[in-house]
Amino acid sequence: MRIVTFTKRGAKMGYQALYRVWRPQRFEDLVGQQMITQTLKNAISTGQTSHAYLFTGPRGTGKTSAAKIFAKALNCHHQQNGEPCNECEICRAITEGRLNDVIEIDAASNNSVDEVRDIRDKVKYAPTQADYKVYIIDEVHMLSGGAFNALLKTLEEPPENVVFILATTEPHKIPATIISRTQRFDFRRIDMRDIYERMEYILKQKNLKYEEPALKVIAKAASGGMRDALSILDQVLSFGGGEATLQNALLVTGSVTQEKLKNYLQKIFAQQTAQALDELRLILEEGKDANRFIEDVIDYYRNLLIFKTAPEMLAKEELSEDVKSLAENASTKVLYEAIDILNQQQQNMRFSTHTDVYLEVLTIKLTQLKSLDSEPVTTEAGQTIKKLQEQLQSLQQQFEKFKSAADSRKDENTQNKISTKNKVQHRNVPKVDLKKVYPVLTNATRDSLVQLKSIWGDLMTMLSVTQRAMMNITQPVAASESGVIVSFKYDFLCKKAMSDEELIDALNNGLERLVGGKMTLVFITQTQWPEMRKKYLVEHKDELENGKEEKKDAVRSQKDAVVTEAEKMFGKDVVEVKED
Repeated sequence: MRIVTFTKRGAKMGYQALYRVWRPQRFEDLVGQQMITQTLKNAISTGQTSHAYLFTGPRGTGKTSAAKIFAKALNCHHQQNGEPCNECEICRAITEGRLNDVIEIDAASNNSVDEVRDIRDKVKYAPTQADYKVYIIDEVHMLSGGAFNALLKTLEEPPENVVFILATTEPHKIPATIISRTQRFDFRRIDMRDIYERMEYILKQKNLKYEEPALKVIAKAASGGMRDALSILDQVLSFGGGEATLQNALLVTGSVTQEKLKNYLQKIFAQQTAQALDELRLILEEGKDANRFIEDVIDYYRNLLIFKTAPEMLAKEELSEDVKSLAENASTKVLYEAIDILNQQQQNMRFSTHTDVYLEVLTIKLTQLKSLDSEPVTTEAGQTIKKLQEQLQSLQQQFEKFKSAADSRKDENTQNKISTKNKVQHRNVPKVDLKKVYPVLTNATRDSLVQLKSIWGDLMTMLSVTQRAMMNITQPVAASESGVIVSFKYDFLCKKAMSDEELIDALNNGLERLVGGKMTLVFITQTQWPEMRKKYLVEHKDELENGKEEKKDAVRSQKDAVVTEAEKMFGKDVVEVKED
């Protein structure tokens, strides 16, 4: 006998994680990315959208959510001010992931050349339901080199009704040729306060109890990622039976209570090594995470240092009496050294399975820190200082004797140094190819130079951050219709740029898009440019003068023609010629 069961429509579904239930469905729901969301909304509402976008930033900051919202708003016929309505059939289909015209691709598992070629072939077909086909490629940096090359042509000349949105956490792994063909948006880490307010809003909507310190612990542990914060909150609620308490948040995140941290640091500052190690043992026995513990200690030292130097920067809730008392009894020098030791030990712990050993060594090092100005000067120390002063005086006398002898050789040494320095500088000056410079100068015009200078800022925005830093102090100094000479302020940057193929490729692609044709790039230093221009004028003096005479003859013949025509029309007696 066969038994058939039916699921009642509207029956209760399985539990969904908070970050899935509360995933943003409108641009205004995205937390901490106001500049990006406003730019995208304006582009949609004014119809000035691009064919390709690059969303970069840490995990859990809203890149994929923004891509889906953009896809909805782009295809929604009822969008208002760039926001999707989320009620029409298109919006609902995209939200539920059942619209064939919005294709999500995980590049981590679909990174071969064949899969990208398949996209390239299918992109030619028109969308079936929506106005635009939107390809969302997540973790795009995982594509292979061949796959990027296959994608390049499609990004360069896509069909009118296709939009690509590339998302990645590691933009430095993406070729410059890909980046230059997209509009880039950098998603930043979300502020702790914004994360806290979002979690508070969600808990109030669900009518769940919570303690404010618990949400602060979670927001801090999330390290700027909203998805991580909601995942931790989910764990805390599950552990606490639907209630978010401070104790449960500390247990889930592996953080340390302020009371235990205060006891540990009081032993540190009192230089009680054995007692500090006992406090550390008690903390670790409770199962606290070693990496989270060292981050809590760093944060505590940071509060102490800021309180001593700029107390107004600390929030009121951070100004506890414990912080004040410890800060008053600690020198700034000790706090600086302690933070350096903590950072170094934190780096060492990343590659070790014996983190407890590193924490014990760290504790001993911190207890042994002592400010020099707090050490009393004993009688024995005073005698030692006196002897050192006498030795210093004797050495100064000997120095004066040697100085008079050294002055006689000073001029000779100075000349040698200047000669050596000139040779080194000459070696560092990059060589300029005259075969490229002279053709640009021969055809150079002021109009071409003015055009290049007007688009130079737009060209810089197409480069990566590193490339912009290298080209930030450059400017075009001469230009023709097919070439441009770029002047560098520093010789070493010019030399480095000459050998940077990715930079040259990005500049060529950018210029081709902005001026509509290929241009020859010539790099030259700021000191080389006047010499090179003078040399060109001397070597081509006759050609330039002939060119001027030819222009004068042309103007003169043009004037003669005008006079002849005037005499025909009005008669020679009436026409009078006056020279300019």
